[in-house]
Amino acid sequence: MPSTSPAETFPAHTPAASQIFTTVLTHGPLTRQEAARRTGLSPAAVTKAVRPLIEAGFLVEDAGAEVRPGLGRPANPVRVDGGRALFIGLKATGDEIIGVLTDLCCRIRVARRVPLTGRTPREVLPVAADLVRELLTEAEGFGVQVLGLGIAVAGDVDRAAGTVRFSPFLDWHDVPLAALAEEASGLPVTVDNDVRALTVAEQWFGDGVGLSDFAVVTVGAGIGCGLVVHGRVVSGAHGVAGEIGHVPVVPDGPPCHCGDRGCLEAVASDPAITARVREVTGVPVADAAEAVALARAGDAGARAVYARAGEAIGRGIATVANLLGPARVIISGEGLAAYDLFAGQVRDAFAAAAFGSAARCEVRTRPLPFEEWARGAAATAIQSFAGR
Repeated sequence: MPSTSPAETFPAHTPAASQIFTTVLTHGPLTRQEAARRTGLSPAAVTKAVRPLIEAGFLVEDAGAEVRPGLGRPANPVRVDGGRALFIGLKATGDEIIGVLTDLCCRIRVARRVPLTGRTPREVLPVAADLVRELLTEAEGFGVQVLGLGIAVAGDVDRAAGTVRFSPFLDWHDVPLAALAEEASGLPVTVDNDVRALTVAEQWFGDGVGLSDFAVVTVGAGIGCGLVVHGRVVSGAHGVAGEIGHVPVVPDGPPCHCGDRGCLEAVASDPAITARVREVTGVPVADAAEAVALARAGDAGARAVYARAGEAIGRGIATVANLLGPARVIISGEGLAAYDLFAGQVRDAFAAAAFGSAARCEVRTRPLPFEEWARGAAATAIQSFAGR
């Protein structure tokens, strides 16, 4: 991968500028008065923070949309110029790398998928490098600079260190991914757990905008959970906050790869469901798609497996609601392709297990293609660029 010229940095490295920029990015357009109200900053501090962002072209003032004139201070709304910069996001699975090129507002401009022929860093990194090169070439057509690269990987990821401590699907251990990617690309690189990255995208650009407390639960190859508490994505002291996939939900249930029994992931992940359908029905379904088709065809055993999975997911979501009291839980992931087979069980189990006012938590489904996971990686790069 050819090195790029040094990436432009955020024009005003102050907490106020970062706060104003992200507030306008996620809630804008906003007048300065509205931005002051949302951030708790003084009008003078807002004006000081906005000025260099406008001068650098990251914020623009909509002079033709004047509202509520103020005394001596412009009342025109300001908004982020999404076309001012581009970002790249990569999501690595065990089988492929999905890459996207987004603008500053995290809108996908280009998306690509590349298959993997192996899973070791030696095999994956050159494929990722080629994909970044391709997206950088695509970016040239937009005439603006790529200012960051985000990479999302399942497993235990130390974002601060840029290290993949352990990824079960890739079988990686202590891979300094950010340093390797920065050396190859010349771009600032952010590496994060894929569910946390998706949660950042939901917080800034999706169904979590405006919520100080919510969770994202993903169902599919594994079961993941991203947590936002008091407006911040929580990773915990050791980076593994939200591991509900390994919360036991079925006493004496099936063994889990973590060594325990009855974990949510051992009951409700796609591989667990597929294996259980084969066991119960005797039909040699090869993957989740075939298991879904069998259940939709009316096979009672297969439908019972999905019903049990739905109950387990509902109990897992209730655990999150009982512990943290989020306003909303967003269910996503490729496992939602089968949601019609267990939606009722999720709702019923959640209602039965949620304690008191925790039952008021809104449970919302949000089917997302895999490109959205890569978009989550781009969102973390945008977040890092803005100093958040």
